[in-house]
Amino acid sequence: MKTSKIFVEGIVQGVGFRPNIYRIAIKNNIKGYVKNQGNVVEIVAQGSKKDSDKFIQELVDEKPPVAKINSVKTEEIANEKEYISFEILKSSSEVSGSSVIPPDLAVCDNCLNEMRDKSNFRYNYPFIACTDCGPRFTVIKDIPYDRENTTMDEFPLCEECIEEYTNPLDRRYHAEATCCDKCGPLLRLYNSNSKEYIITDKPKYISTSKEIVKKAAHLLDVGNILAIKGIGGTHLVASVTDKKTSKTLRKCLNRLNQPFAVMSPDIETIETYAKLSENEKNSLKSIERPIVVVKKSKDYYFEDSVAPVLHNIGVMLPYSPFHHMLFEHTDSPAYIMTSANIPGEPMMIENKDIMENLSKIADYFLLHNRKIVNRCDDSVIRYVNNHPSFIRRSRGYAPSPYNISKYTTNKNILALGPELDVTFAIVKEGLCYISQHIGNTNKFKTYQFLQEAITHLMNITATKEYDIIACDMHPQFFTTKLAHELREIYNCPVTTVQHHHAHGAVLGYDNNIDEFVFIAADGVGYGEDHSAWGGEIFYTNMDSFERLGSLIPQKMPGGDISTKYPIRMLTSILKQEYDENKLKSLLIADYKDYFQYGEAEIDNVLKQLNSDLNVGTSTSTGRILDSISVALGICGERTYEGECSMKLESIAIKGDNSLEIPYEIKKENKIPRLDTSKLLKEVIELKKSGEKIANIGKASQIALSKGLSEIAIEIAEKTGVKTIGGTGGVFYNEAISKTIKDNVESNGYKFIQHKNSCAGDGSLSLGQAIIASKRI
Repeated sequence: MKTSKIFVEGIVQGVGFRPNIYRIAIKNNIKGYVKNQGNVVEIVAQGSKKDSDKFIQELVDEKPPVAKINSVKTEEIANEKEYISFEILKSSSEVSGSSVIPPDLAVCDNCLNEMRDKSNFRYNYPFIACTDCGPRFTVIKDIPYDRENTTMDEFPLCEECIEEYTNPLDRRYHAEATCCDKCGPLLRLYNSNSKEYIITDKPKYISTSKEIVKKAAHLLDVGNILAIKGIGGTHLVASVTDKKTSKTLRKCLNRLNQPFAVMSPDIETIETYAKLSENEKNSLKSIERPIVVVKKSKDYYFEDSVAPVLHNIGVMLPYSPFHHMLFEHTDSPAYIMTSANIPGEPMMIENKDIMENLSKIADYFLLHNRKIVNRCDDSVIRYVNNHPSFIRRSRGYAPSPYNISKYTTNKNILALGPELDVTFAIVKEGLCYISQHIGNTNKFKTYQFLQEAITHLMNITATKEYDIIACDMHPQFFTTKLAHELREIYNCPVTTVQHHHAHGAVLGYDNNIDEFVFIAADGVGYGEDHSAWGGEIFYTNMDSFERLGSLIPQKMPGGDISTKYPIRMLTSILKQEYDENKLKSLLIADYKDYFQYGEAEIDNVLKQLNSDLNVGTSTSTGRILDSISVALGICGERTYEGECSMKLESIAIKGDNSLEIPYEIKKENKIPRLDTSKLLKEVIELKKSGEKIANIGKASQIALSKGLSEIAIEIAEKTGVKTIGGTGGVFYNEAISKTIKDNVESNGYKFIQHKNSCAGDGSLSLGQAIIASKRI
């Protein structure tokens, strides 16, 4: 007789792991027990050597579909006790290991079939869930992941549900979100005066979910805006084909141009208005259910205001039961689904806040009475060079950890990310847990959300202290200031990490490589020389980095205002190539309307540039793309992040290859730099000559890409490395990324890009954590 104690770490809570172990044990004549012990699953298995070995193998090979096993540690123990059966024991509050509960997952097919089965007692119940699907991260309050530690503790199970919940052979055994309309959360429909909208003459709370959802679909289809509380937050929902409604939504939210994401019932419907690759289809149908940015088709028929000017649109499939129910009661091909939040602030999750703050936007409110502990925005993916790149890694993925044990010893690390597109990371026992999307910490409520989310993730990872805290090098970021405040609390050092070094570390981790050259192309990152970087070529071995090439530095008159109004940046760039009087005449004749204050502002900007008063410098690729966009008359004001360059990409994709714009690489102190002033002058001259805007846009992107890749190839040759990568938000641009990839590979080098992380700032905390790990 052999007795083994087994500890399994990974995503093994809330996924039916213990009942699965129970079934495998019974099948293999194993006696003993299984239980959650804080952050791991502990198993004692007693049986013959043959049965025990088979049991241990099958617990890995036959794990539940949602489970992920990071490690299995087995030790043989003395047979001090003979077990007579195999049991599932009550969870322990003791903490061991570094596991975590899984993220929220889309409703599974089994639950959907039950929800649509008239003979099933959960027929048309919009909160149906089991161990394979439903909310996890958004409802957990504490560990271990048991019902009493979730917001479901407010809903005692009825007799039918508890029978399933306590049966180890049932798929809902300890499915903590399980419930039905007798014992679980319910929907309510309110009008904008916060008064419950009675669907039938039945008493309050009795109107069936089907009637409520059917009424909600009808209200949407006749032109109303609804606030719908979901799993991790609230969406504002509207018709995609009603011009008045979508414009009203834009005006109310003050999102004049920012594209809205949409939800459609199925892949076939999406293909009536968008082009999908097989990879995109697979991501859309995955259990994580992200928003996927796809190309509009030639038959695209939504209102222009849904995704103005852009050639692509963010789409997703239903992931909650009531999303599916909604589409069962409408012929609409899609609904706008945009986060319900005040711009820059977190999504609303409290019913009272939703109704009070959105009463002037939403006509009706479809709400439920299950509390959300952790708000969690939709994840967003875009395929670039046939590889997925996260724009936002959140619902469906967070807080699933990355394994960075190759970089770190057994130390606890907190990494706080940048400032605008913030996630944070906690490293414990070699696993790096990345938070959900936090957002812009310049906003007070978002900064509060960041601190609350840190406390909560510490709680569910059983992290009590830190050995080091990592943050961005920028001294004015709120995350940098928070790092120094937390240093005093946890009595540990703070290490600052250069923005693009962190980008490079994520890229290296994603591709399992330590030494390479990479192009960092984005909007801005605080440089070691205290200027704004964003068009750089680095060599790195992960431990350190060298900046060995860049775009030429350009002045930014007025600092950050040049990012909002790129005509100011264009003026600075062209000043290197044009006589001041000629430049002024050009600006007055062709670009005066892009200046807030017309001709007077043109004079002021030129004076600023001459005096260097309130003028910073930048090598940002994002600023160059914005300048090309305004130079071509495509976009003269940034109303959302990346707007000008995104619209440039969408116009340029229509261009042909008839133009080639020359570029020049200068050497400054032996450092190669791409001359962007000459590039912009060529753009202006081509526009004046009457060339097509789309062709100029395409040629300018290619010239910029070839210039950056040529410098990277030169540096790779000098440093002797064989791999060149691309990181930063500019690498979401398909044309730029492909041109750089093709140029790198045609010169005999391997090109790497992001695969399971964000090219933009959303994964910066992961890079900071890796670098801090190596510094320890």
